[in-house]
Amino acid sequence: MSEAFNAVVIDEHEGKARSEIRQLTLADLPDLDVLVEVEYSALNYKDGLALCGNKNKVVRSYPMVGGIDLAGTVVESRSPHWKAGDKVVLNGFGLSETQWGGFTRYQRVKAEWLVRLPDAFSPLQAMAIGTAGYTAALCVEALVQWGHAQPGQGKVLVTGASGGVGSVAIALLAQAGFNVTASTGDAASHDYLRELGAQDIIDRASLQEAGRPLQKETWAGAVDSVGGQTLANILAQMEYGAAATACGLVGGMDLPGTVLPHILRSVALLGIDSVMAPLSKREAAWARLARDLDPSKLEAMTTVAPMSEVQSWAERILQGRTRGRVVIDVNR
Repeated sequence: MSEAFNAVVIDEHEGKARSEIRQLTLADLPDLDVLVEVEYSALNYKDGLALCGNKNKVVRSYPMVGGIDLAGTVVESRSPHWKAGDKVVLNGFGLSETQWGGFTRYQRVKAEWLVRLPDAFSPLQAMAIGTAGYTAALCVEALVQWGHAQPGQGKVLVTGASGGVGSVAIALLAQAGFNVTASTGDAASHDYLRELGAQDIIDRASLQEAGRPLQKETWAGAVDSVGGQTLANILAQMEYGAAATACGLVGGMDLPGTVLPHILRSVALLGIDSVMAPLSKREAAWARLARDLDPSKLEAMTTVAPMSEVQSWAERILQGRTRGRVVIDVNR
């Protein structure tokens, strides 16, 4: 196939990163094992950084096709693990950083990066979940495996609750029977968060001021996508033997706390990496999503936008003006 197709390409112009929609052909794509016809991608905070001047140096080399997620259908494969017609999903593995990503009609990828799309989801639904939802599932899996938090007992805190990770984490935890408290600064999102399953809502400001190294034991578990002072306060408020998962740093990379929660209350901080997670963890996360994520809740948290508007949506996600998940239709 020699016909051209659209892709969002990030390149360097006069020393500055800039993104544009550019036409590519299959000959332009990397020489990797599996050719995928992409149906949908997703917009994540990291995509916003990459598309808006390559903030935090997300993109490591130019030119780069943006988009850290993709879902679609295998067209050609040199791998025995995949054949034409297989429905697949890909999250992370350096897409839009060191490897060309999903904001394109076609992409070539390594066979070992792909996960079979669960029958429960369409490609659009898979990208409504995207890296954010898949990361949320990794967090929930980690809390369940840790074992302190139990359904119906104690409170599990979710920060950044109206964002992509937070929205899916609330839905998964609530479906599994956990008592969920949502932390948000968006007063208009309270009804939305309760519809997802949050039983209580707190203002994020209550976690943003410096507090004592040890505070009242409040949380049986936590899913934190904020970091910084917020995470330090969460750790100081964990029950004895509880665990908090950390998967984001929009509130800062520093952790201005002490070791006291860890050595006096046996509190665990579980770091969650979605980019290079092994296949076994990816499959477990997607199995949980297929089992516990109510499609009606997924629809309520999803906006579909054309790839032609991805730049404006990237700016909005950095400004905190998106809610839930933004799916990118690469054919529009």
